[in-house]
Amino acid sequence: MHTIESFRRDGAPAPSTLRLHHDASSDAHWCFMHAGPGAGLPDYRPCFSPGLLRELRLFAQSSIERMAARAAADPGHLSHVVLASDAPVFNLGGDLQLFVELIRRRDRDALARYARQCVDNIHLLHGRLHPNAHTIALVQGDALGGGFELALACGTIVAERGVQMGFPEALFGLFPGMGAYSLLVQRVSPRVAEAMMLDGTLHDSETLHRMGLVDVLVEPGEGVPAVHERIRRHRRIAGARLALHRVREGAHPVALSELVRITEIWVDTAMQLDDRHLRTMERLVRAQRRLQPADARAGRTAAGG
Repeated sequence: MHTIESFRRDGAPAPSTLRLHHDASSDAHWCFMHAGPGAGLPDYRPCFSPGLLRELRLFAQSSIERMAARAAADPGHLSHVVLASDAPVFNLGGDLQLFVELIRRRDRDALARYARQCVDNIHLLHGRLHPNAHTIALVQGDALGGGFELALACGTIVAERGVQMGFPEALFGLFPGMGAYSLLVQRVSPRVAEAMMLDGTLHDSETLHRMGLVDVLVEPGEGVPAVHERIRRHRRIAGARLALHRVREGAHPVALSELVRITEIWVDTAMQLDDRHLRTMERLVRAQRRLQPADARAGRTAAGG
């Protein structure tokens, strides 16, 4: 039985789109997106709204503080950060409604600020938040665009069978510009990465597991136990796991400057989209609104148990 404690920074309001838990028995920091009162609003979409981006950053800061305190007392301790979702999807990516509004207003600066928030989160997550941490994406529903990028930024991807992941941005004249290329080429060849970014194809988790993009593939409903098992395995070899992190980061670094440079290209491309592309985005927004959170997804527990 795992001890699960809700947590938040002292004096801070409870997140409105996140469900946060700390599993004290394994020092695992769980973050379920698209939860809480904010996610229950009629027009809520399970994407990277500015509000969700801010709350993810607060979650990261809180986790960093806790992990730093633990590492100071025990330098060899291994913590975990788990990203998951309470919605029927993991995350549908960028806030398309916001994109449409900013592009029509010709507000390049605001679009660039949004993109920078995204890559700041991606870079922080790819850096594991803390040297003594390992990050896990638990994908139990579709992960599209920026949602797939978020999963790729994690050290381990655990996915259930039947979910789809991919980059649909080409359908409305864009490309995934918040880290996709830099993260994909750490797992597949540049040729495969470019094809995935440009063809708009969604791939099932079984295919991505064969490609090496999904690390752990499990049956529907088995994702949470699989994460607990992966955490147990890592803790048994904590010293080796932490050492391998340092090896991998030295061999395949992803610089924030690289991510920011790509977002500049992305913003320039977005500002050139025509009304046909913007109408396509608006149709996708209407489809996203039908994907409401499902009260912590019936049948799932908070983080196992």
